[in-house]
This record gives sequence, structure tokens and C-alpha cells, in this order.
Amino acid sequence: MRLPFTGPWLLAPMEGVTEPCFRELVLERNPPEALGGAFTEFVRVVAEPLPTKVLARHLGERRFAQPVGLQLMGADLGALAETARRAEKAGAPLLDLNFGCPAKGALRGCSGSDLLRDPARLEATVRAVRDAATRVPVTAKIRAGYDHADDVEVLARAAEAGGADLLTIHCRTRAEFYCEDVEWERIARAVDAVAIPVCGNGGVRRHADLERMRAETGCRYAMVGQAALGDPWIFSGREVDAAEAARFLLDYAALLATRAAKPPSRAVGRVKQLLRVWTAGGLVPDDERAAWLRQRDPERLLDRLRAAGESADPGRNAAMRA
Repeated sequence: MRLPFTGPWLLAPMEGVTEPCFRELVLERNPPEALGGAFTEFVRVVAEPLPTKVLARHLGERRFAQPVGLQLMGADLGALAETARRAEKAGAPLLDLNFGCPAKGALRGCSGSDLLRDPARLEATVRAVRDAATRVPVTAKIRAGYDHADDVEVLARAAEAGGADLLTIHCRTRAEFYCEDVEWERIARAVDAVAIPVCGNGGVRRHADLERMRAETGCRYAMVGQAALGDPWIFSGREVDAAEAARFLLDYAALLATRAAKPPSRAVGRVKQLLRVWTAGGLVPDDERAAWLRQRDPERLLDRLRAAGESADPGRNAAMRA
């Protein structure tokens, strides 16, 4: 089935991060020819199918040229299949299956990366959703393995045999979690093992790494996760100034407070999550990062962001206020 992506680089699904507020700010700041699509944070399906209204909430209110795939994770094939049918009705342009989550909760529920230990069950899970979702593409996201990467090809072929239209492979194993070292050769092995398109994931730290990953592995798409938290413009490679970087964070806090109804402390807590790794615009010097993160008063932290943005480009900000 034809994939609806508008460009070669994709925003990874990240739990607690790629909810609509953050996701939409990234989508509107990157052209569709660069950032080709995004995904929701994983939506967990346990014993009962999820209501259509819940799925619609995860997809968000706004629509962009780029598709936003709904990522599902679960072990009950009947509940997953019915949730997939409802997701189509909710307007999901594609469905993604999570076989990579390394969290203990996913393992206890026999979902996420737990299925990397059982390729036959992984294949059956993809097939159940593929048979249920007849109008949209179904994709699968795996890690290179559970505690070793010897069976990358086996896992890739299992996803393909189940009917996946795209395979995304995070090149670390579950045991490696989010270690610094990555082996893109594992992505290349998956590319060679299957006929369906492959998306590489893991180890992209700057814009130039995106094309380098494609050149070195043969993958058609490249996905960015953690690096997009520090630089939401990584997909286009556009360099922004401190004022624009500060505006992203202030807009994020405002959206969380208004649309997501987060209290100020929770909204600013999400902003701090980004500030820990923020690199865009030179907004947060490394020697000042700890002081920013220690600030407990939400409004003072937001004032600091406003001041940083204004001091970086006072003429531009004065014009914006006029």
C-alpha cells in the first residue's frame, strides 16, 4: 500500500513527548518536503479495544500536509484488531505497531520489545492489524533485537511476512536501551533482508546524519527521536536564532497550559524536559543549563526564556510586539 509521507525524514514516536502539542509545533516549523511525517506516542491496548474518541484525541485536532501515524502497542490480537478498525474511522492515515518499547511495563504485558523474542508472534500481531485495517498502511517499528542483534533479518522478515508496508528499525537492541554507541550496519542488514521500504532510526544527532544514514545503509527513510527534542528544526537543517528557539518553548508551554490543561508546574516541567538537551539557537549555554533546570518557579523560568529571546534580537522582538 502506498505510504503517505511527504518527505524522507520522520519524527519518531516518543512516550510522553509526541503528544499533539509538541508534535504540531514541530510539524508547522518544518516544510513537508523535509519532515515527511510524524507519529503519536504509543497508544497502549490492553484487554479491550480503545474507543474511537480516545484514538482521535491522540491524533490531535490539527491536520498538516504531513501524515501523523497512530502507534499502537498491545498483546491481545482481538483488541488490537478492533482498535485498528476504529483508528481508521478516527481518521488515522496510517497505523504503526510498536515492537521496540524497552520499558518494563511493556515487557510485563508481553508487548513492545518483548515480541522481539518471538518472531512468529510478531508476525501474527502485524497480520492481525493488517487484516483489520484495509484502507491505510500498516507499519512496524522494531529494535535490532532483544539481547543481541544476530536475528535482525529474522525479525525484519517476520514483519514483512505479516503484511507490514514499512519496517522501521531502531539499530540498538532492547538490552542496549539508549546507549551512545550505534551500529547502522544492522539497519543495512534489514534493508538487504526485505523487499518493503525500511526506515532507519538511532544515532541521528544532526541534520547531516540523516542523508548519511541513507547513504550508508540503503534505507529509504530516516527517523529522528531524541535529537529533535534539542533541535526541532533538525529535519530541515535550518539554523535559528535564540529568539526563535525561545518562541518554540514558550509556545509549547502555552499550548500545554491551554489546550492540554496542564497546570503551570506541569507545563514548565515538560519544557525542562526539552531544556535538558536543548541545542537550537544557542539559547542555553552549557554552563548555564543547570541553573535553568534548578528554577522552581514556573513563571520565572518563562520570564527567563522571554528575556533570552528578546536580548538575542531586540529589534525583531520589538517589531513583533508593535
